[in-house]
Amino acid sequence: MPDLSVEAVSRLSPSELVTLIDQLDPGTEGLADIDIDAIAQRIDPAKLPGDEFVRLISGLQRLSGVSVDLARIGPRTFARLIAGASKDQLEEVLGRPELRKLILGEIFRRMRTHLRPEKAVDGVIHWRFTGGTDEDGYDRYETVIENRTCAINQEMTRDSRVTITMPPQDFLRLITSNASAPVLFMTGKLKVRGDLPFAAGMLHMFDLPKP
Repeated sequence: MPDLSVEAVSRLSPSELVTLIDQLDPGTEGLADIDIDAIAQRIDPAKLPGDEFVRLISGLQRLSGVSVDLARIGPRTFARLIAGASKDQLEEVLGRPELRKLILGEIFRRMRTHLRPEKAVDGVIHWRFTGGTDEDGYDRYETVIENRTCAINQEMTRDSRVTITMPPQDFLRLITSNASAPVLFMTGKLKVRGDLPFAAGMLHMFDLPKP
């Protein structure tokens, strides 16, 4: 059984940490108690050569929901992992449906806890991400902001106040402060249909973690 203590983990290089996650079996004794945030803090995507970033996300996907709770990765740690990945690393991860689902699902799950109630304005947002697995080529999520709370659905349950269409890699760059919404809009990478003023102020409703 590998030593999964924080002390042992701290001695491993980023590549060795990826190898550790890659080799862990979901049934490994004590895996549920692993400090996944401590491991993630030690990993700089920029220092991962080749396919190691994809192997990292793939390993987390394999373990998530079985032995490892990704919710235990802190907001800033999670944001830093995404923000630190290169364009090629993100595109390779998002090109794999199961990894794309993991990343987007985790982001939208966290959206509930990052809402700023004092800045919340009621509205339903429909998100359409290009390159998806639906018949029309999109992955869809619905954000419902109502009564200072935020609910997330993968089914479109309500009429939208605004519909946002964009590539998922640009969405990841946007929420990690690596891209500007006006620039994405002006270059055609972000398309908005519906209430434009509401869409323009939407990000301010959320306390986005800084990498």
